[in-house]
Amino acid sequence: MPERSLPLQGLRVVEFTHMVMGPTCGMVLADLGAEVIKVEPIDGDRTRRLLGAGAGFFPMFNRNKKSIAIDLHKPEGAALARRLCASADVVAENFKPGTMEKYGLDHASLSASNPKLIYATCKGFLPGPYDHRTALDEVVQMMGGLAYMTGRPGDPLRAGTSVNDIMGGLFAAVGVLGALIQRGITGKGMEVQSALYENNVFLVGQHMLQYAVTGKPAAPLPARDNPWAVYDVFSVKDGEQIFLAAVSDAQWNKFCDVLGFADLKAEPELATNNQRVQQRPRLLATLRERLEHRGAAELATLMEQAGLPFAPIRRPEDLYDDEHLRATGGLADVKLPDGPRAGDTVKTALLPFTLAGERLGVRLDPPPLGAHSRELLRSLGLGDTEIDTLKQQAVVA
Repeated sequence: MPERSLPLQGLRVVEFTHMVMGPTCGMVLADLGAEVIKVEPIDGDRTRRLLGAGAGFFPMFNRNKKSIAIDLHKPEGAALARRLCASADVVAENFKPGTMEKYGLDHASLSASNPKLIYATCKGFLPGPYDHRTALDEVVQMMGGLAYMTGRPGDPLRAGTSVNDIMGGLFAAVGVLGALIQRGITGKGMEVQSALYENNVFLVGQHMLQYAVTGKPAAPLPARDNPWAVYDVFSVKDGEQIFLAAVSDAQWNKFCDVLGFADLKAEPELATNNQRVQQRPRLLATLRERLEHRGAAELATLMEQAGLPFAPIRRPEDLYDDEHLRATGGLADVKLPDGPRAGDTVKTALLPFTLAGERLGVRLDPPPLGAHSRELLRSLGLGDTEIDTLKQQAVVA
């Protein structure tokens, strides 16, 4: 989609963020067309240097942004940051409570001189008894019931991606969009707060309501009382696995037809879904025995032709070859800004929606540290000599 048609074009966002939650908020606004300015420490956002599971954080969540490096510990640096915020429509941050106040970059300080400012704060907990605690995705997953629901009984397990960090950032962006609409009506900004713990509670809310409605605690997903008999992963030929499901009587009949299980279709004890659920252990044992010598590709073809639910079991790296993602533009090129592969082009996942039939693409690669410092300082009225002096004093980089 051309930048001129993006809905947030002309909006300036200044973000003081790190890790995943805050950068996700900024990335959503940037993808929607906002000018998002990432204010980094002189030595850069530490996610630039993470290894292992953290190696994808910076290039994933910092596209379409500009980078300026400012030492906030120096009075001159904090003053520059405040000056930058004075030009902003939105400020976003995800540091510990009290951090931004030290530099005069908190909501109260900035909104006093800029009442139209929308201030998005991304925290571990909303204000309350827990707000002093240090939160991580794992922390809130463990205390918020998600790890309990994901793992086997007695073996809590965090979800395999940063679900609360990412969704917490998404909800912060949703709040910002709502605040922008309200500002258009009243002319006044507001503070938007989003938190990991509250996000996690929202995610498990369906299981809370399950208990409230039925009086029976929700069991961890690997041991849950499944409402469908055929709804499981099957190990098949050559060690492959595939998820197969039949969630209605009509789907069960098709399932039996395409797989040649006429005898199972004819069993009176398996005629309805609830009957099959009652027979689930026996039925699954039979299906596993019959399917273990059949190929995953063959089963996938049969299920797809019959319009039945199925899924191959894939790893994240397999998605680079996914024909649907490649055909629909779900992946886009970005140039890596840091690390041993700096300068290399790789594919990244785009936001999962379209506007006017088009995906929101990459306009700016994840920026090298301080790549836009001079440009942004000039936009604040600083001359090159003044900027050079600030660089020599390590106030900016």
